[in-house]
Amino acid sequence: MKTEIILQALEAKHPGEKEYLQAVAEVLHSIEDVYNQHPEFEKVKLIERLVEPDRIFTFKVSWVDDAGNVQVNLGYRVQFNNAIGPYKGGLRFHASVTLSTLKFLGFEQTFKNALTTLPMGGGKGGSDFSPKGKSNAEIMRFCQAFTLELWKHIGPDTDVPAGDIGVGGREIGYIYGMYKKLAGENTGTFTGKGLDFGGSLIRPEATGFGGIYFVVNMLKEKGLDIKGKTIAISGFGNVAWGAALKAGELGGKVVTISGPDGYVYDPNGISGEKIDYMLELRDSGEDIVAPYAKKYGVEFFAGKRPWQQKVDIALPCAIQNELNLEDAKTLVANGVTCVGEISNMGCTNEAVDFFVEKGILFGPGKAVNAGGVATSGLEMTQNAMHISWTSEEVDAKLHQIMNDIHAQCVKYGKQPNGYVNYVKGANIAGFMKVARAMVAQGIV
Repeated sequence: MKTEIILQALEAKHPGEKEYLQAVAEVLHSIEDVYNQHPEFEKVKLIERLVEPDRIFTFKVSWVDDAGNVQVNLGYRVQFNNAIGPYKGGLRFHASVTLSTLKFLGFEQTFKNALTTLPMGGGKGGSDFSPKGKSNAEIMRFCQAFTLELWKHIGPDTDVPAGDIGVGGREIGYIYGMYKKLAGENTGTFTGKGLDFGGSLIRPEATGFGGIYFVVNMLKEKGLDIKGKTIAISGFGNVAWGAALKAGELGGKVVTISGPDGYVYDPNGISGEKIDYMLELRDSGEDIVAPYAKKYGVEFFAGKRPWQQKVDIALPCAIQNELNLEDAKTLVANGVTCVGEISNMGCTNEAVDFFVEKGILFGPGKAVNAGGVATSGLEMTQNAMHISWTSEEVDAKLHQIMNDIHAQCVKYGKQPNGYVNYVKGANIAGFMKVARAMVAQGIV
């Protein structure tokens, strides 16, 4: 495989799709040496097949707002790869959603799902519709119109969507209610459902919980402990909330959260009722964190990101490319020990390269944030078996999955000098599972 030639061809074919091209470049650079040790991969043009999604559905979503006006949005579903199981990945409702974003997320999801060891392929979907500022009735009508176009392409053994940014329990409820009516069946076609109709306990917390379990393993690998460590977190939604909750339980001190308006620095730590207030902020629909600073009398930095603070651990939990090279240099200069992407591709490639070059513990999103989709997989299992596990049972299975993912990363990413390149380890581990499955199934 000649990585640069493949990347140039992709860029010519998909100009301007920077997020997608960035995600592909990161993986291909990591796996090049391993790929070239397997001539059977080259013989079947495996990489050329793997970097393109199996199919993409693009559709118009027409709905009526509360004023009686017709609104039109675009909807998408990217079914990327189903070599090891049905397509699996979230739906994102946000004004910034583009096909490039969803292709990058679907590509990442393919390897992330492979790392969980559960039988799930990779997919992603969503719309440029934003729930922010909309009434419940408007959100319901949009979700029903969206489902009317999508339902025929999904199913429990075909494609199982879940939530993502802008799609929480409310949206999944509306979508699933419409799907059930159209499909005429009550199956586990969606995850992230309400507990009253097939949802799994601890699913909202799972991405954050899993991220902290992975970070704890990274620290342990270096003989370190999360206890007493200061932690910068970005975001304030489910992912950041779950991470802050679990980090506090294990003895870490979270000192920042952030939103589109800026970030809050709380040197006393975000714990107890402050964790609960994060949920209030999210549920307000305002998408800002400034009220936290006012309520608790701490500093708010308008328009800034939390990476300028001196901390031991940095955890991007919001959106892609939220931590760039300058942020990485600031964190390293301030003595950061560990960085873990709990958001998808939270760091730019330049930032990642810098962390690795400086020997900083760095965990990529496809490994660190796999706890969310892993617990979605556990929800699928519970639905298929028509049972419900306790919080303790789900958490124990999640913890074991994250331990196993960490072990795979160490296996494939440990360098001769003892440094673990988690990016390389995660990419190779996920790639090898998908690649072996594709070769075994022939050219289809």
